[in-house]
Amino acid sequence: MEILIQSLKWAASISGTIAAFMVSLDSGRKVTGWGFVIFVGSSIAWIAGAALTRDWALGTQNVVLFGINLFGVYRYLVRKRAV
Repeated sequence: MEILIQSLKWAASISGTIAAFMVSLDSGRKVTGWGFVIFVGSSIAWIAGAALTRDWALGTQNVVLFGINLFGVYRYLVRKRAV
């Protein structure tokens, strides 16, 4: 179980760092949108790791971030840009 928990935490940490870098590049809607997709995956990994370790503060934070990141995916990849 410890290997699973550590793998989730490292995957969440690395993917979150990559996503933050992508969003910070300001390279356009597609890159930013895909950064938010990666953030969604990172949030899921953090939620799973938090549930397995019963870290409810971390889990709660990432449930909220999951919603924010889904909104980012919608804004940058789904919604049509206003003209």
